[in-house]
Amino acid sequence: MRSWQRLNTFKMRKTELCLSSEGSEVILATSSDEKHPPENIIDGNPDTFWTTTGMFPQEFIICFHKHVRIERLVIQSYFDLVHREGQLQNEEIMARDGSATYLRFIIVTAFDHFASVHSVSAEGTVVSNLS
Repeated sequence: MRSWQRLNTFKMRKTELCLSSEGSEVILATSSDEKHPPENIIDGNPDTFWTTTGMFPQEFIICFHKHVRIERLVIQSYFDLVHREGQLQNEEIMARDGSATYLRFIIVTAFDHFASVHSVSAEGTVVSNLS
């Protein structure tokens, strides 16, 4: 396989983009709790989460530190307006022709005074690295 073919194969490989191990970072969060910091959203651990400290709206921004094309986005959280005791809400968004360097999430209201985000998963490909 030629080097340019290997490069194109690497770039087109679908990957989980919203993981700290992939270089993603939560660069802003409107609230932070010592036990449940915003970094938990992208740590890959299903037992950790970020929790708001009350009041709305709440916001967080994830930076990829590269230009990515997102095909599928899944948010696991507890903030749905319909309360389901002990059951995470999964919101799936299919993207078409969507590319990004940052993802910004704004939680405008929730079932309770607090909300938690357990993970954000973005499946897609790296388009280019930022220089």
